[in-house]
Amino acid sequence: MAIWGLVIETTVGVGERKHAEAYVLTHVEGTREEALEELERRARGHTPEHPRSPKRRRLFRESDGFLLVIDGAWQSFSTRFTVAELLDDSAAPTPPSAEAAPPEAEPDPADAVPPPPSTPPVERYADGVPMRPTWWGRTDLP
Repeated sequence: MAIWGLVIETTVGVGERKHAEAYVLTHVEGTREEALEELERRARGHTPEHPRSPKRRRLFRESDGFLLVIDGAWQSFSTRFTVAELLDDSAAPTPPSAEAAPPEAEPDPADAVPPPPSTPPVERYADGVPMRPTWWGRTDLP
C-alpha cells in the first residue's frame, strides 16, 4: 500500500510579514482516492488563524487537492491542501523485518565494567531537598 502525505500550505502573518508555510498534517496508508477523501474532510473543517473576521469562504477542488480562499475585511488568505505520495522519509522507523539483529556474542569478562560504588543514603528534608549539599566534603574543591 502507498503512504500519502496530507500537506497544508497556509498563509501566516499579516501585512509585510505575511508568508506561506507548509506542514504535513498526517499520513494516510491506502489508495490515492482514500487520501483525497480524508484531505477533503480536513479542508472542509479547517479554520485558519487569519483572517480573524472572515467575510467569504471558498473551497476549490484541483487535481492533487483543494484550495481554500478566505476573504477578510482587508486581505484574502489562502490555504492549499495537497495529497502527495511519500517516497522517502529520513525519520521513518525501520520496519522490524528489515532489521537483521546480529547474534549476541558472549560478553568478555575482561571488558566488564565494575558497578559504581554504592553511596550512603542522603538525609533529606520533608520536601525532598538534601540537608547537606553533595559538594560538601569534597576534597577536590579549593
